[in-house]
Amino acid sequence: MFRNQYDTDVTTWSPAGRLFQVEYAMEAVKQGSAAIGLRSKTHVVLACVNKANSELSSHQKKIFHVADHIGVAIAGLTADGRVLSRYMRSECINYNYTYDSPLPVGRLVVQLADKAQVCTQRSWKRPYGVGLLVGGLDESGAHLYYNCPSGNYFEYQAFAIGSRSQAAKTYLERRFESFKDSSRDDLIKDALIATRETLQGEKLRSSICTIAVVGAGEPFHILDQDTVQKLIDAFEIVAEEDVPAAESGGADDQSAALEEGAPADQGAAPDEGVAPMDI
Repeated sequence: MFRNQYDTDVTTWSPAGRLFQVEYAMEAVKQGSAAIGLRSKTHVVLACVNKANSELSSHQKKIFHVADHIGVAIAGLTADGRVLSRYMRSECINYNYTYDSPLPVGRLVVQLADKAQVCTQRSWKRPYGVGLLVGGLDESGAHLYYNCPSGNYFEYQAFAIGSRSQAAKTYLERRFESFKDSSRDDLIKDALIATRETLQGEKLRSSICTIAVVGAGEPFHILDQDTVQKLIDAFEIVAEEDVPAAESGGADDQSAALEEGAPADQGAAPDEGVAPMDI
């Protein structure tokens, strides 16, 4: 993206009908470290990648507690995410004080989207450069929403935002149909595997990821590093056991194909160069 005469403020339209500063804010979300959300009927799991600026510094907090039934994971400018999470926390407290009941997740998301939209309509403001995955549980069940800097919001079964999130989306698209009936532990396992997909070969460790859970009878909380590391070790052992079985199965298929006089990779050719589906 390059500067042009139509991006001096957020209220200037380009001839093509675009608001460039809003697009720049959405690009900031793509440049942030990855955040992932999954939901079943009873639970929502949020995961994020922790990136430190240097080996001497700690990482920025990417998952925030909003209320006992709501949490949020962010990608983009963490300062903007911190301000918006504080706003969400205040709205939950005020609603609970006024009506003596927890704020529905959908209503909070609409209020958050309205707040973001105002910043696209005032020349003295700038859009929030952060995307938020809002997970929560209310009377209508578990919910996972994505709030965009443009003021749009969408509800998802599973979603990923941030840098290299396309690899996680591809994994989630293959598995999302089973998430609805998944157990809590299965959701966490899928969240960890999706997080690993965004690391591009880097080993997944509890020090570079954060996992949070909210569900029926379980208030929103962030899992400690020891628990996360045990879960990582458990699913990697299963993966190692599956690899030799898959290799032996592939060898059997190859030998069978050779016996029939057909090339072993005949069925793989049409799939080459197929791009993963984008959302």
